[in-house]
Order: sequence, then C-alpha cells, then structure tokens
Amino acid sequence: MLDRIQAYIQEHALFSPTDKLLVAVSGGLDSVVLAHVLHKLGIDFAIAHGHFGLRAEEADADEQFVRKLAKQYEVPYFVEFFQTKQFAEQEGISTQMAARALRYEWFERLRQTQGLDYIATAHHQRDTAETMLLNLTHGTGLAGLHGIRPKAGYLVRPLLAVSKPDLYDYVVENRLIWREDASNDSPVYQRNRLRLDVLPVLRDINPNLDQTLSITAERVGGAEEIVRRYVEETAAQAQRTEPEATYLDIRMLQRTAATAVVLHELLRPFGFSYLMVKDIVQSFGAESGRRFESPTHRLVKDREQLVITPRTLTKFGTHQLQAGQEALKIDGLHLRTELREVTEGFDIPKGKAVAALDADALKFPLTVRTWQEGDWFMPIGMKGKKKLSDFLIDQKVPLNLKDNVQVLVSADGKIAWVIGFRPDDRFKVTEETERVLVVKRM
Repeated sequence: MLDRIQAYIQEHALFSPTDKLLVAVSGGLDSVVLAHVLHKLGIDFAIAHGHFGLRAEEADADEQFVRKLAKQYEVPYFVEFFQTKQFAEQEGISTQMAARALRYEWFERLRQTQGLDYIATAHHQRDTAETMLLNLTHGTGLAGLHGIRPKAGYLVRPLLAVSKPDLYDYVVENRLIWREDASNDSPVYQRNRLRLDVLPVLRDINPNLDQTLSITAERVGGAEEIVRRYVEETAAQAQRTEPEATYLDIRMLQRTAATAVVLHELLRPFGFSYLMVKDIVQSFGAESGRRFESPTHRLVKDREQLVITPRTLTKFGTHQLQAGQEALKIDGLHLRTELREVTEGFDIPKGKAVAALDADALKFPLTVRTWQEGDWFMPIGMKGKKKLSDFLIDQKVPLNLKDNVQVLVSADGKIAWVIGFRPDDRFKVTEETERVLVVKRM
C-alpha cells in the first residue's frame, strides 16, 4: 500500500519530499494510518488535533491519544479547544458545519504561522463515494460529482487511492491502535445514514462500489475541466465587465452548446441558481425589462444583453461641489475638477467620462444628485429640450442602471452634465469662453 500511496502522491504532484506537512489527526483509524504512512515515507510533518468540546471525557481521551502519537513520531504537536456549539449558534449553522469551519480556519492559520507547506487530511475512496452520493441526493452539478479532489490549494489527500478495507488491512499488518468515535454511528448525521443504510445496499449490487465511484469522480473531474475551458472561451466572447455592471451578449450565449449549463457557470459568482438560470434562458425571446434577483445581484434582460448589477448599490443623495473644490467622493462616485484658462491651442477634452463646461456660465455651489422624473436638459449639439427619461431610453441605458445615473446641477437649477453621458448645450465651451471647468469621472 505504501508504494501505491507514494505513486499517487507523485502522479498528482501533491507535495515534494522536502515539503513540510500539517497532518490533521483525530485519533480515528484513517488519520492514524495517514500519520504512520507519512512517517514510513520519511515525510517531515507536524500533527494538529482539534478538540471540539462535544464528547466530554471521550474527546479528552482522544486528545491524550493523539498527543502521545506525536511524541512517538517525535513531531511537533498542536491542539486547539473549540467552543463549537456556541459558534454554531452564533452563525446559525449546524454543529458539523461549525466544526468544519473552525478546524480548517485553524489549520490554515497554523500552516502560515508555522511555516508549513501543505495540510494533509485522511480522506480515502469511501469518503469520495459518500460525498458524491450525498451531493447527488441534494442536487448538484459537475462540481459536486467529482468528489473530493486530491489537491485543492494547500489541502492534500494522499489516501484517496486507498479503500477502507485496505486501511483495515494496514492497521492489522502494522499493529496500529486507534480511537473509535461513537458519533460515526449516530443516525442524526446524514452522512452516517448514507454510510450505514444506503451504501451497504449499493455494495451488494457492486462490491467494488468505492473504486467504481472513485474512477467516475476522476472522469467527471476531467469533464469539468473541459467545461471550464469552454466557459472561459465563451466568457471571452460574450462577457464584458464594466465598473458599474457586467454585460452578457444574448446572441452569443444562444450559439453555445447547453446554454443553461454554460450560463449557470457564468452566473455562479453572482449567486444565481440553476433553476433561475433556466428561467433566464427562457426570457431570451421576451421583451426587455424582465428582472431576476439572486441574494446578492440583480439581472435584467435588456434588448440583446443581460445586465448584472449588485443589489447593494448605494442610492445617491444630494452632495455639493463648492467653487475651487478639486475632488468629490460620494457613494462610489469620484469626481475631479480642474479650472483652466482658455488660451490659444486649448483642446476640449473628449470622452463620456469628462465634461468641459463654461465656468462663468455655472453658478456655485454645484449639486450632484440622482436624476429624477421630470428632469430635462439640452444635450450638447441640440437646440431643444430633452426629457432625461427619454434621453436614457435613447442611450439604451439598462433598466437596472437607470436608477444610478447622476447629474451635475448648477445652483440655478440647470443640469450642466448628465454624468458619464452628455453635457448640456447651455454650458458648452464657445469662442467667448474664458475659463473652463473640466470635470472628470475617475
């Protein structure tokens, strides 16, 4: 078995012989085997044991056992006593989730502070099988069907090539002692029910179930990599990210294979579920304005694109810009101003993010506010008035971005600049202009 584990470590480049590992040891059979194997292979490691305060004297005995094990191998030993139940209540999560969060945060902190390279856990083939079936029961995509990865960042799992019977054979052959955790047989936990009630039935059908699912997980992992690359290629063509929003081209999305699957991968960072993504795909042929919301973002179907914005965008209040003030930072908007004298060869700055205004036509203080229904201005180059609501429609501003459009208003109530879009013709720079106020959105 040692040769098989060593080959697995090399095949997946889990770590090099000179790396130092932090090994998570509970005292159970699996982690006791992992520590023994690494010792036999001559790997430099330290042992970490978490005491979660859930099993009273039994947990105390586990801690003493692991402490002696570290002394036997003459390796550094770290122990942490967690307030697991209190943390679970505080965060509103299950005790199991709390214990997992606490131990992995502590493992990573130890890795960094102790100058260690990787964190090794004792997951094996049966753990992969249980994880795959549990994820499948709850509903999952490819990410939930690849099981437990051999390597994930600084986490490594050297025993994933080994079955549970192999581990039993190893402890018998090497006369190892371990501690049994009674909670592993508790039907309270879903994983235990799967392990005790469901998997034995499946193993009657396929005695090599763990190995079969391990191979399946490897194949699914390969398929997931193919999908990841395809999604990246699609994103490069269909996705555009701007400071205020992310845009997805509907026509390009429609040309992809398995559109809903690809779109779900693109929208995963924004918190949209697969069922919601299917509804979004159905909206492709509908009129503009359809809205969809995840816990963190809002998506609007706008003509030939999807527009995604954070739901937490701050609503702008009213802010003033005084004469001579060079900068204004408010609610995520950063404006810089510069007063220039018009001299021969003066060039008017170009671009939507900058406005060159006749300084003597402005009345201070200027006001920055969100546009309102009824607002109108005279877009530069036009002689007549234009309702701002109509102007934004003409500019094809997506629905979920309209509420965040701001205007720069002169003290006499005239809109001087629809920020990021168009200055007002009444404040344009002419041959008679002597001073120019340049306002730039940073």
